[in-house]
Amino acid sequence: MSDTSRLIDEVTGHRRMRRNRRADWTRRLVRENALTVDDLIWPLFLVPGTGIVDPIDAMPGVFRLSVDKAVEAAREAADLGIPALATFPNIDMSLRDETGSHALDANNLINAATRAIKKAVPEIGMITDVALDPFTSHGHDGILRDGIIVNDETVEAITRAAVLQADAGADIIAPSDMMDGRIGVIRRALDANGHQDVGLMSYATKFASAFYGPYREAIGTGGLLKGDKKAYYIDPANGTEALRDAALDVEEGADMLMVKPGLPYLDICWRMKEAFGLPVFAYQVSGEYTMIKAAGAKGWIDEERVALETLLAFKRAGCDGIMTYFALDVAKALARAS
Repeated sequence: MSDTSRLIDEVTGHRRMRRNRRADWTRRLVRENALTVDDLIWPLFLVPGTGIVDPIDAMPGVFRLSVDKAVEAAREAADLGIPALATFPNIDMSLRDETGSHALDANNLINAATRAIKKAVPEIGMITDVALDPFTSHGHDGILRDGIIVNDETVEAITRAAVLQADAGADIIAPSDMMDGRIGVIRRALDANGHQDVGLMSYATKFASAFYGPYREAIGTGGLLKGDKKAYYIDPANGTEALRDAALDVEEGADMLMVKPGLPYLDICWRMKEAFGLPVFAYQVSGEYTMIKAAGAKGWIDEERVALETLLAFKRAGCDGIMTYFALDVAKALARAS
């Protein structure tokens, strides 16, 4: 043994961390976290019409789909073992108004897609969002009165929309509007209308982030938004406030919690899992996705490896699953590797 080796053994107490890293089989044996297809939720964007597969410029590889094409996508996802889809509509501008009233149409795009997908692919989970932003003419998640998003009137509207979505076959309602009290009111309404088994995935900590831009293009609200959403989304600087917000949703009956965006808020994912013990999910949002796609297209990074690494980071931070636009590609990659 060399003098250097003796010195290293002396200072480390003969603990050499590299022993467990030296071979592939030992690395696999001691791996603490793993990403599987069971961790994936695939977001789909919907448009009216038939036979439509409309590429989204700001989100390479992501498309707006008509309901028939969304059904085909759902079949592909189910065949790969993806547990659930989350749907987001881009409706005709003529149907948008100040109060988002089209959200209360039982036959609107999101409800039509839910019915069609559940009929064709009943084994896949359907997660629907009841925020009003796809339905308002001003792009906000709530009803705008005299320049102010009114909380209680908005909660009333999204509660009615949530019941309609459950009627259409949604398995999980995911309120992302960040209005106060919405979880408790929606839970009571679902139960009163025979939907005791429909879950609530609360976007408990949705931050006023700069990462949402491509998503707003996808649902057609990018040019509509008047002002910003800082009056109801959480300040990115505030971690303790985010935990307080989540605690209220837990008290009101949330079954699971969502952190949005994802990667910049891994600390929040961890703190929520530690604090509440409920299933915690992260939404790898459009800006996160687009940055990886853009760098990958330039050859600056290995897109697939980076995507997989970011999703594994969510697992390491305590997440039970991830909503990601990479879901289909990752499911295919995991299938190839198995």
